[in-house]
Formats: sequence, structure tokens, C-alpha cells
Amino acid sequence: MTRRNDWYRSGLEHIWLPYAQMKTLPDPVSAVATRGCLLTLEDGRTLVDGVGSWWTSVHGYNHPVLLAAAHAQLDAMPHVMLGGLAHEQAYRLATRLAETTPGSLSKVFFTESGSVAVEVAMKIAVQYALNLHGERRTRFVSFTGGYHGDTFATMSVCDPEEGMHRLFSGVVPEQYVIDLPDNEARIDALESLLAERGDIAAVMVEPLIQGAGGMRMHTPGVLQALREACDRHGVLLIFDEIFTGFGRTGQMFAADRAGVTPDIMCLGKALTGGVTPLAATIASADVYAAFHTDAPEHALMHGPTFTGHAVGCAVANAGLDLFESEPRLDEARALEQALLADLSPLADRPSVGDVRVCGAVAAVEFETEFDVEAARAWFISRGTFIRPLGRVVYLTPAYTIPREALTALTSAIGDFCDGVGSL
Repeated sequence: MTRRNDWYRSGLEHIWLPYAQMKTLPDPVSAVATRGCLLTLEDGRTLVDGVGSWWTSVHGYNHPVLLAAAHAQLDAMPHVMLGGLAHEQAYRLATRLAETTPGSLSKVFFTESGSVAVEVAMKIAVQYALNLHGERRTRFVSFTGGYHGDTFATMSVCDPEEGMHRLFSGVVPEQYVIDLPDNEARIDALESLLAERGDIAAVMVEPLIQGAGGMRMHTPGVLQALREACDRHGVLLIFDEIFTGFGRTGQMFAADRAGVTPDIMCLGKALTGGVTPLAATIASADVYAAFHTDAPEHALMHGPTFTGHAVGCAVANAGLDLFESEPRLDEARALEQALLADLSPLADRPSVGDVRVCGAVAAVEFETEFDVEAARAWFISRGTFIRPLGRVVYLTPAYTIPREALTALTSAIGDFCDGVGSL
């Protein structure tokens, strides 16, 4: 008879976990069920989830509308290739995303992950210049503290000093990584770079919040400066909204909150509420026009096997239904106020360097480094699941989280401030 936990011990010998030194990593806790904002562990404990499975579970776990959509599509047709075939869920979702995103963003290319969505955006930008002007523009401008994925092209537009990708310096193409234009001198530096270099295809930014870089936040004025500079120099602007999209900043998209529309937008994560993998790259009508010609070589040559995955698209359509029928954006904005009320007082603690809140995102940055894995274990001992980024303890909960559960998270962070020096 197989013992209940044999899968865990045998699996640890073979599984390779993300962002982990497997030799020294403490054993992960075993989750067996989810519901709302709670994780149930194999030993019977429940944890309030403060990170929403890497920022995806905006509607809460196991929302019946999302699960019903997945079951119905599985019963009818789990997936068919989009090469030569069509199915309703992908076509409906493309239409709805075109209607939901700002400005003339209207041409939707589906992928399986956020990293690939960014890769597609980069390919579009390079090929756009070739198709339209016959120009070979192969470089990108991105920003210190930025993160856009772990595939090779996306690593090149991440912060080169960021710990996850330093080992690959010299392997990936070198890009222009500069400081965000948040003051006059940095705006001038951006303008000079765009004026002097004729090889730049696009500028790429995480709008309003740089997620994996430590929940660094900037003002809409930064994005307005980028839009104006790109327009002056004929360079495309790409918003990586894989983290910020679908209400995370309190508006449907960070572009909406900032009042700035990019030429290309990348979406993922909350697109399916954390139920299935799915991402999208959405281009403006003007960008798409450079591809929509009689020349076969002007076609975008990209085709993931699971592009437009039928179950994923069905769940995403159901997720958009929830944004229409349930007060998700109101909930995200209410979260912003609650997080400010609970966490802003922590800025006075000696151990805390900064407290930042934008929409349903909060970050408490500490003055000194601490053991991240020890911190994770400490939060679990307090009945919460919080996974710090370097010196930053952050929250990205489901928008539907009850107030008492949110208080459990913020109270744990408050207590952590008193003991962080011992970790």
C-alpha cells in the first residue's frame, strides 16, 4: 500500500523548482486544496495567501464561474490548433480584449506564458521596422529594476544587475538599460539616446509598478514622458502589463490609470484568474497595418503549439464576465485604501526603509537584508503565505479577500518588522 506522502519524498529527488538552490532549499510546504484566499496544507493547516500564486488569482481560488467555464470547455473540446482551424473561445476573447484595452490596441496574438508574450512583442517591433521602412532595428530600451521574463530575449531587457540573470551576461543580446525618466536629467538622457541611436525598435516598460524588481513604483508622468519621447523619435512603446493588467493598479490596466496608451501591450497572469496558462500580445491597428499586406514575408512568423488554448480562452472569457458582473475594480480600489491604512504606519519603524501602495499591491522595504527562506517559514508559522523579494515584503492578494484575512496578512507584516533583525 502506498503511503500518503510517498509522492512528496520521491518527487523531491527529481523535481527542479524555480529560482531555487535545490541543495539548500528548505522543504516546501505541501498544498492540497485552495478556496477563496486560503491554501490548505496536507497537515490540515490553512494559510491566508498574500501573493495570489504569483499575482494571478485575482478572483480568488476556485471561483465557480471560472471552474464551470473550464469544465464545459473540457467536455466540448479541450483544444485545437489555430493553424487552419478556428474556435469560438479564442475568437471571442480576441474581440473582447480589443474592446477592453485602450486606444487602438486591437490585434491579439495568444501565447502560453508572459515571457513568450514579451518575446512576441519584441519580434513585432523588430519586424515592424523591417516591413514598414526596410530598417534593421534590433535593440531595445528598458529600465533599471525591470523584469520581463526568463527566456533569452526577455532576459536581455531585464535589469542586467538583477540576481536572476547576472550569470547570462554576455550570452543574451546587450540592450540599452537606463534609469526610468522620473526627472528632467533622466528625460534628457532618454531623448539623447533615442536621437543618437538608429537601431532602437522599441522602449519597453512595466507601467506604474516594476513587479519582480521589488514592487518599485513610479508616477504616470514617467509613462507620459516615454510616450512623448517615443512619438518624437518614431520608436514603438511596449507596456508589459503581465503583472499590472486586469485591475491590479485599481484600473483595468495601468495604461488606463496613467492615461497613456502604448503601441503594444503584453498581458498574462490574471487573464485567466490563475486557473490555466494563457497570455496575449496586443498591437495597435497602426502597428498591425505593417504586417497586413500582400507580401508573404510580412507575416508574423510565430506559432506556439498551444496558441489560443481553448480551455484557457474559455476561462479568460469567464474572467472578463466576472469583471462585468462583480465589482472587481471597486474591490481593488478598496484594497488600496485598506493597505494604506494598515501598512503606512510601518514607515516609522526603525527596520523599515519605505512603504509603497498602488491599487492591490503593497510593498514594505526593509533597511537591511534578511534570510528570505527563513522569512517565508516565519510567515507560514503565522498562518500566512508571503514570499519576500529580496528586502521587500509585499502583498498582491485576491481582490476578493475578506477584510479579516487581509488584516491577518498586514498584522503579520507588522510583527515581522519587530523581529526581522533576527533572521
